[in-house]
Amino acid sequence: MEPKWLDWAKRLQAISQNGLTYAKDHFDQERFRQVEDIAAEILADKAGVEPEAVLDLFSRQTDYATPKVDVRGVVFRDDTILLVKETSDHKWSVPGGWADIGESPSESVVREVWEESGFRVRAEKLLAVYDRSKHPHRPLVQYHIYKMFFLCEIIGGQPALSNETEEVAFFRENEIPELSITKILPEQIARMFEYYRRESLPVDFD
Repeated sequence: MEPKWLDWAKRLQAISQNGLTYAKDHFDQERFRQVEDIAAEILADKAGVEPEAVLDLFSRQTDYATPKVDVRGVVFRDDTILLVKETSDHKWSVPGGWADIGESPSESVVREVWEESGFRVRAEKLLAVYDRSKHPHRPLVQYHIYKMFFLCEIIGGQPALSNETEEVAFFRENEIPELSITKILPEQIARMFEYYRRESLPVDFD
């Protein structure tokens, strides 16, 4: 779970962003900028950075504030799950990333699995939709994120690396390596194996 201060700051930032998107009155806009400044001060104080750096992050977010979508491809083969080793922290995750504009979530996950692992897959089933902030991931300041996990079937390709991945491998449930907690949690991996064993389980969601 995210710390309360981070939740409060993100909510204040969303209020200010939405207000600045729709407010026409000069005085209302000024009040929403003050709310944005307060959110930046909270984040800067807790994160140990300058408020200007946080405001720079905020300035890149415009229009109505909505969650971003992170798609993850869950691929099994002979009782093992496909993982990729991230170049960012040299730890492991199921392949995935941001959903792109112009793609459905299933199209995005197919692309992400291919780009990060070299395997061509077909998205078979939505397994879970998680609100990242309600799970013990490492906190992220910039975004509120929904994580969508899709069961995928390999239809072609072979292991290949990318600028985001430095290793591709399959692991049994009792052999899972150190995970990139920013992107995937051990309990989420365990839940995916439950889906592998029991295909009739309903979709998980927060």
